[in-house]
Amino acid sequence: MQNTLVAPVGVLGFGVEGQSTFNYLVRTGIKDIVVMDKNPVNLPAVPEGVNVKTFSGEGYLDGLKDCVTVVRSAGVYPMSQELFKFQMNGGLMTSQIQLFLEQTKSKKTVGVTGTLGKGSTVSMISHILTKCGVNNEIGGNFGVPALDLLETETADRVSILELSSFQLMTLSVSPDVAVVLRVSTEHLDWHKTVEEYRDAKANLVRWQKRDGACVYLKDAAPTAKIASESPARTKYAVALADGPSAGIGDAVIEGATLTIDGEKLFLSDCKVRGIYQLENMAAATLACKALGIRVADALNALKTYETLPFRMEFKGEKMGIEFFNDSYATRPDATIAATASMDRPFALILGGSEKNADFTELSNILVKERPNLRRIALIGATADRMLESLSQAGLDTAGENGSGIRAAIFPTLEEAFQDSLSIGKGGIVIMSPACASFGLFKNYKERGKAFDKLVENYG
Repeated sequence: MQNTLVAPVGVLGFGVEGQSTFNYLVRTGIKDIVVMDKNPVNLPAVPEGVNVKTFSGEGYLDGLKDCVTVVRSAGVYPMSQELFKFQMNGGLMTSQIQLFLEQTKSKKTVGVTGTLGKGSTVSMISHILTKCGVNNEIGGNFGVPALDLLETETADRVSILELSSFQLMTLSVSPDVAVVLRVSTEHLDWHKTVEEYRDAKANLVRWQKRDGACVYLKDAAPTAKIASESPARTKYAVALADGPSAGIGDAVIEGATLTIDGEKLFLSDCKVRGIYQLENMAAATLACKALGIRVADALNALKTYETLPFRMEFKGEKMGIEFFNDSYATRPDATIAATASMDRPFALILGGSEKNADFTELSNILVKERPNLRRIALIGATADRMLESLSQAGLDTAGENGSGIRAAIFPTLEEAFQDSLSIGKGGIVIMSPACASFGLFKNYKERGKAFDKLVENYG
């Protein structure tokens, strides 16, 4: 594989993605590499003839002076003064996704972004393609790092990328098929403004070719605005029957039914739970349609699709109580969507680490639009702020406001779980935190595993 990067090449950020970049540089013949990370750098075995410099600690960006090109890892903010100065002095900055899209020999590339549903939609696309006999691989923010995909690439493969705003921020090339899911606000502890966040997302479609395709949610204004920047002639819109576009779209969702080209998919025939999954299913089907898959075949394949771990994952029923693990719900929007599917009395476990999210809409919906909600158990650093927000939405924390909802703060997930069990036979316990997990847990997966263990040991 020919590498056109000009050495010395810097690897900026040496986590999982940075280590993948390092391996790619070595694999493609780069002899002079500069590794920069604020944390201590632990290099793998360096082949003979490869010269590596490392910079860590507060002065890790001092390594820029030794670089001609820098491959930025997604988590490194690209608009810093140091990186701006590096580029003004003639330095070149690129990224894993940029390099992949420039060098890929895949038959087609699909990119998926949005605030909610990226992982589910990417895995649904892969599931449909696999069922229809199409060779495919997932990478990017989900699956393997993008540059690792180049190692095993074949000309008949479809490469599917889940892409975060971090990965999209400096992108200047877009995939063949772009999927823009519901976009709200997120990562404002990293992005400077909502506008910056949404502008980053727009790079997914901004550089598409006219023969490409763009799939988007017509009734979500920020998403539709992003899609409008795509030069692609083929645009597929997902619409809601009761939404602003009154069901006029290439895919229409009405209640628990999805209709595309006259073909229908009923959620009751699927293994997934959560009515919000129909948006992801619609987007995945339209993306596959753009790749030449028959709609009927795509919808039929989705009937056998199973939920990803910790994404509204049904954990079974014990002592008459159903349990759902939605640990991946690290944003208020995700919890709003998850709780909309509750058709029985339910107890909700909320809270986690602080990302300065606005809980106003979530609180109003929980108090005023979730008649089956009976208990809220709050955990983590956000618990006090969430309780205040719920109170402002009209919740009496003693549960005496006529809604029958009781809310209380607990120091641990175990105690919150124990409280939630009082929902009793015929009820549901759902952990959908609306927050990241740091503080109490290393990540959402560890939090999800802890919840699974509690369910496993119950009864």
